[in-house]
Amino acid sequence: MKDGSRTEHYEFDLPPALIAQTPTSVRDESRLMVVDRSSGTIEHRVFRDIADLIKPEDALALNTTRVFRARLLGTRASGAPAEILLLRELDDGVFEAMVSPGGKLKPGRTVTVSESLSVDILDGTDRGTRLVRLKSALSLSEAIEQNGHVPLPPYIDRPDELSDSERYQTVYANESGSIAAPTAGLHFSPELLARIEGNGVRIAKLVLHVGAGTFKPVEVSDPAAHVMHEERYEVSAEAAAVLSEVKLGGGAVWAVGTTSVRTLESAGLTAGRGDTRIFIRPPYEFRVVDHVITNFHLPRSTLIMLVAAFAGYELTMHAYAEAIRVGYRFYSYGDAMAIV
Repeated sequence: MKDGSRTEHYEFDLPPALIAQTPTSVRDESRLMVVDRSSGTIEHRVFRDIADLIKPEDALALNTTRVFRARLLGTRASGAPAEILLLRELDDGVFEAMVSPGGKLKPGRTVTVSESLSVDILDGTDRGTRLVRLKSALSLSEAIEQNGHVPLPPYIDRPDELSDSERYQTVYANESGSIAAPTAGLHFSPELLARIEGNGVRIAKLVLHVGAGTFKPVEVSDPAAHVMHEERYEVSAEAAAVLSEVKLGGGAVWAVGTTSVRTLESAGLTAGRGDTRIFIRPPYEFRVVDHVITNFHLPRSTLIMLVAAFAGYELTMHAYAEAIRVGYRFYSYGDAMAIV
């Protein structure tokens, strides 16, 4: 019997045509599946209808992280191509990174990205990544901005385009540090956010910098044996106060995306910053989050397990089957789900 306790319970067949390669032409015109946990019902709407679901006494938690141009394409000394994916800065100019080809980019090697930027491979790590040093006459931020590419997920089978610089970023993105967008937030337009705030909804701005672990499938049969990569988060005193006041007043907290869920469930209603490795999967008792807005996620991923912990395993898999049946668009540039 499938109950969500094993990784293989989260397998499903997805037609490749449903993997969104580009965003909708208008952010808030994507489709929205509304999943009601109490009744088990599913409703099909348009994303801008989310403003009718969030009540004036509620709070909307947004992850304001900003995706940086973390993908560096260059050449090795032989002239052969190489790729560096910057994960996070550890020290001035020193980053943890994923490299390709891994077998060739050993400590002591250098990748030339352009006349203004090169990358020295310093050392390996115990999780298969590399420590690298960026060298440039420009400031690091300028060098990365001028030479880097938008780090589109591997299932988007095309090079990044100029439009991705804007569309693979939420309209409220602020603090640079992610290598992947908090994609549930991509559906919000400035006009929709203004409408929601105009209804009296409180906004709580959080930060969780998304790392490569967000794309890592769970490769062990028992999810409890999966090791999560740490991700940095911060909850400001202002955001913590908003959330606490809403909760005390009987309102609900809407988390936009799994990153906001993980931040809130890590920090509670307390201001602070730190690293989190929280892995939310069935069974899990939520402390803060009352409703979740999210996209449709990969099979066997920690993200679909988080959704199952919130909505229930059977309802989650039923919703995914329905999304496939009626042709929802999946993954980062795909459509959205509101779990109420």
